[in-house]
Amino acid sequence: MTDERMTLFDLRVTVCEIKGRSVCGMKEGDFFEVRNSDQLTLPEGQPFCYWAIQAVLPMLPAKMRRLPAADWLEQDTMACCPDPEEGLIMRIDRIGEVTMRTEDLS
Repeated sequence: MTDERMTLFDLRVTVCEIKGRSVCGMKEGDFFEVRNSDQLTLPEGQPFCYWAIQAVLPMLPAKMRRLPAADWLEQDTMACCPDPEEGLIMRIDRIGEVTMRTEDLS
């Protein structure tokens, strides 16, 4: 077996704006993190709306990887909650890098 390694980004998803009313009780600055490719964590006692999380989940695997500069997923960092009453906008930030062995993940 070869020792194949890959470098991934750890991510933080932060509520950066709420244009309407916060139906689920979230506020600007609330966040969750994804580390080591699959570990989702929240600060102690801080909730994060399930529907907001599911809205941003499809973008996260791509944001974990270094993409060509012209790729729209490399350039875009914003996602929105599907509830139109809230107008909740989230920003995806790369907060660190981790090198992992492919054989440890699959």
